[in-house]
Amino acid sequence: MTAAPVSVVLLTYNEAHNIEPCLQSVVGWCREIHVVDSGSTDGTPDIARKYTSLVHFHPYVDHRSQLRWVLENVLFACEWLLLVDADLRVSDGLKGQISTALAQPNEGIDGFYSAHRVFFRGRPVRGLKGRSLRLVRHRKASLDDSELVDFRILLRGKTGYLSGAMIEDNANERDIDWWVDKHQLFATRQAVEEVLRTNGRLHWSVASRVLGNHDERMIWLKERWYRVPLFLRPVLYFCYRYFLRLGILDGWNGFVFHFLHAFWFRLLVDVKIDELRRGLHDGRYTLEQLYRQYRWTRAPTSPAPSSSQPLDAQRTPVRASGTR
Repeated sequence: MTAAPVSVVLLTYNEAHNIEPCLQSVVGWCREIHVVDSGSTDGTPDIARKYTSLVHFHPYVDHRSQLRWVLENVLFACEWLLLVDADLRVSDGLKGQISTALAQPNEGIDGFYSAHRVFFRGRPVRGLKGRSLRLVRHRKASLDDSELVDFRILLRGKTGYLSGAMIEDNANERDIDWWVDKHQLFATRQAVEEVLRTNGRLHWSVASRVLGNHDERMIWLKERWYRVPLFLRPVLYFCYRYFLRLGILDGWNGFVFHFLHAFWFRLLVDVKIDELRRGLHDGRYTLEQLYRQYRWTRAPTSPAPSSSQPLDAQRTPVRASGTR
């Protein structure tokens, strides 16, 4: 079988529990696989070398910077890149659709969104992220610098849609402490991002359009979300996810997921937003200090904060996995 004209890029850091199923889902199908590791100590690079010789090292700052380094420094055999995280698997259906799509001229199309399916603690659940932009022409792609939590690919041309799915199944989530710790760190950054955006210090790089592409619609929805009162939002969001989006059909494991992700996590974000607003009002820090601290500082090992630093900035950040 002829390999698909695709270069797969995989970013890793201590992903020994996840990387093998991910690599097995693409090896033999794509033209080449590039693994960019940022100093794993659990044998991740050794596992990767069983499937590809193209294993690179680059120190981690944040997901956006890591991908930018990839786009600017890695030589690819193919025009098309498939960006994959270690906790993702590429389904057979998606691989077939990609091969078919790239066999067409595709003039003016610089990327394809694909469906996104989520597993929580090894079982399927109804996640909110229905699509993700993972297949792009690398010469037409750049990174959105306005995101503090997620990473977003910016393209010059149009995008298409594939119904085949990326499957997200993080083996580390079998340990609920790991999931909680990760989302506590995400909550801080998400709270800071909302405060900066609603105060005009951080601006979207993508247009807000209700009838636009997936990213444009998500930004339109986020702008409306920001207008809903704090502490009411988690209740409404949980009801939406659990009842209207039929999360109730996901069983007991699904209840745990939707309660934690749609209610607890969103409530934690709102608590942190309230703390940030109080800190700004009391003069403990300024918008510019928040912007500089969270916009540029996301190193794996950060210096201990002074007493004026907000929230839990001293904690080691978790690497982002796609858009949330």
